[in-house]
Amino acid sequence: QVQLVESGGGLVQAGGSLRLSCAASGPIFSIGAVGWYRQASGIQRELVATVASGSDTNYADSVKGRFTISRDHAKNTVYLQMNRLKLDDTADYYCKARITDFSGARYDYWGQGTRVTVSS
Repeated sequence: QVQLVESGGGLVQAGGSLRLSCAASGPIFSIGAVGWYRQASGIQRELVATVASGSDTNYADSVKGRFTISRDHAKNTVYLQMNRLKLDDTADYYCKARITDFSGARYDYWGQGTRVTVSS
């Protein structure tokens, strides 16, 4: 079965950097758009960044200029490079990918999340 697994979260001081990874595995024919989302405690989940299958990217205003989303098609992996982290970036980060499997079925899959904690 298709799975998404995020990794790379952790504790970092404000101003520091982290790189998150979202790796897809299973009977994957193709991966379309992928998005990184985050959810802070008590706050609705929000979209952070997206990358299309053709590698066009979009970012939330709050992370523009600090975060970079990229993808490695050969590895079925999408990355989120987070620089100049702020306290407000503290959240659980999730990736969502639109995946077509070998049967032709297309679904949106979510990973289990990875926690990012930014300390002062």
